[in-house]
Amino acid sequence: MSWLVITALIVSGVFVGFINTLAGGGTIISLSLFMLLGLPANIANGTNRVAVILQNLTSVSQFRKQNLLDFKKANKLAIPTMIGAMVGAQIASDINENIFRKAVAVVMLVMVYFIVTKPSQWLKGTQALQEKPVSWLQVAIFFLIGVYGGFVQVGVGYFILAGVVLGAGYDLVKANAIKVWIVLLYTPLALIIFILNDQVNWTYGLVHAIGNIIGAFIASRFAVSWGANFVRWVIIVVILVFSSDLLGIINIREMITQI
Repeated sequence: MSWLVITALIVSGVFVGFINTLAGGGTIISLSLFMLLGLPANIANGTNRVAVILQNLTSVSQFRKQNLLDFKKANKLAIPTMIGAMVGAQIASDINENIFRKAVAVVMLVMVYFIVTKPSQWLKGTQALQEKPVSWLQVAIFFLIGVYGGFVQVGVGYFILAGVVLGAGYDLVKANAIKVWIVLLYTPLALIIFILNDQVNWTYGLVHAIGNIIGAFIASRFAVSWGANFVRWVIIVVILVFSSDLLGIINIREMITQI
């Protein structure tokens, strides 16, 4: 492996770790780079999980030190997500990717609408919702989120944030803490399935993880001081960029290729 490839993997990893910790969607950079370096899409998808685990392990550690992580509620939401992730990782590849990508983009744009028009729910949270037990509807929703996360991972953070903020009443900073814990719990299960199918390039995955850890540390370490409003705008910008790629307005992979 050349120093150019090592540098590209680490530098891109910093951005991915930062974006994924504060919002989500950074995985598209990882997948694009892996495929640019010659990995088939399925191996790129499996290899990406290595960095995701180490990235979220770093984030969880920092959020835990700052007492931002509600493990009790997070674990209850994580169980259906973990089950869904195992299902998603085994889903056959005959799904129409074009329709799937556009559906995800539409859902994300709807989320931007709620973030912009109802910022108080995202910034302050709702104490009454936090105190409510996890409902069967939430179990079903997080199972489906897990299916998506196990299948492709890209943008799953937005769905988890929406479920935790709008469904469980947490503000964005605390919701991010719960999000990274849930992702940390289900990703190893998905990774095992990819390993069993020989779809992981450990060299690329571990080198890329170095950057992911750095980016995740920066984002989680300073999330509180930056505040929920900063996180909110990061999410809005990243969702708009990611949705534009999904809808074909821009092509992030092509941009990365030209750099």
